[in-house]
Amino acid sequence: MRFTQTLRIVAAAWLALALVACASIDGTATKPAPLLLISIDGLRPTDITPDAMPNLTRLAQTGVRAAGMRPSYPSLTFPNHYTLVTGLRPDHHGVTHNSMWDTELGEFRVASRDAVSDGRWWGGEPVWIGADKAGLRTAVLYWPGSEAEIEGRRPARWRPYDGETSAGWRVDTVAGWLLEDPTTRPDFTAMYFDKVDEASHYHGPGSPEADAARRDTDAAIGRLLATLQARGLLDRINIVVVSDHGFADVPPGQVIAVEDMIGIEAARADSIGQVVTFAPNPGFEAEAERRLLGRHDHYECWKKADLPARWHYGTHTRVPAIVCQMDLGWDALPQAQIARRMSAGPRGSHGYDPDLAPMRASFIAHGPAFKPDSQLPMFDNVDVYPLLMKLLRLKAAPNDGDVHTFDSVLTGH
Repeated sequence: MRFTQTLRIVAAAWLALALVACASIDGTATKPAPLLLISIDGLRPTDITPDAMPNLTRLAQTGVRAAGMRPSYPSLTFPNHYTLVTGLRPDHHGVTHNSMWDTELGEFRVASRDAVSDGRWWGGEPVWIGADKAGLRTAVLYWPGSEAEIEGRRPARWRPYDGETSAGWRVDTVAGWLLEDPTTRPDFTAMYFDKVDEASHYHGPGSPEADAARRDTDAAIGRLLATLQARGLLDRINIVVVSDHGFADVPPGQVIAVEDMIGIEAARADSIGQVVTFAPNPGFEAEAERRLLGRHDHYECWKKADLPARWHYGTHTRVPAIVCQMDLGWDALPQAQIARRMSAGPRGSHGYDPDLAPMRASFIAHGPAFKPDSQLPMFDNVDVYPLLMKLLRLKAAPNDGDVHTFDSVLTGH
């Protein structure tokens, strides 16, 4: 009798283990709902209207929409994309600008494949690394940082950035991943759209070209949503749509020459544009401070230690000694670039003070974890990372964010 009872107990235990294993394999019981993170570079909250972007508008109406999201300083693409997936300020994760200088690594430029794929530039632990450590499947299409090996890992699926691929191709690629059998489907997927940012830079955020880019991106996302809906997956996937920053108009002529700020004999300009940083040459420190520090027409400069505290910026070694912030709607470029630009019409830029309304980024969320028709006030973009980790049911790595920002719009699923 005891032997028979023991067999029954053992059989029951094995059955329980088998059921747990099956639940893990089909992704319905022990794993979180799949999570899709979408970035539309340069999309302002005010751009998401029923006329211009009907698919995103509908997604927001049946989910969560924020009044705006405050970028981290500087309000540039690479620093903020990496902040969104690490919850760290740029001053803490080390991607302090789109253009940087490191005494050991040399120069970082976003167009340099060698730089963007070098994990030594990328601090912190992005979502896909934490998910991979936990045994979840990951797939990332073009997100800044995903080309680098970080902590000896990359996303299980990733592709080198190719700006020539269309929005339609990108959603078809991601749809293919999400429609796979649950045994291979990614648990965390991220994708990136860049054409809104590109058109807004070259023609201005209010231009017909920028409007066309928004419509094209929205149509592609609409096709993705329709595909998921047709397969009964739309309401079973948590979708988070973000942007990295907003945009400001730059009228013709509103540009100054970096060389007029200070000569190259006195300081090296490590970055240009809207956040202009200078490393004084040896022996020229006093002259650089005299020429640069303080208020000027169209910009202001500080020692890195004296930057406004609300920017949480200036402690990292990659931030040069002097940081200059351009006024809204003004750029600082080398004289040679200005000469090429003078014949152009209105343009657009970002990189300005994150507290200014035109710099506000977008946030929309939809899925089983989110209450429909919910609103959020403005919040800091460092809060997105702990939300993503909560949705994946994973412990977040140390970060600067606050997951409780979303308490009022979560269902508890």
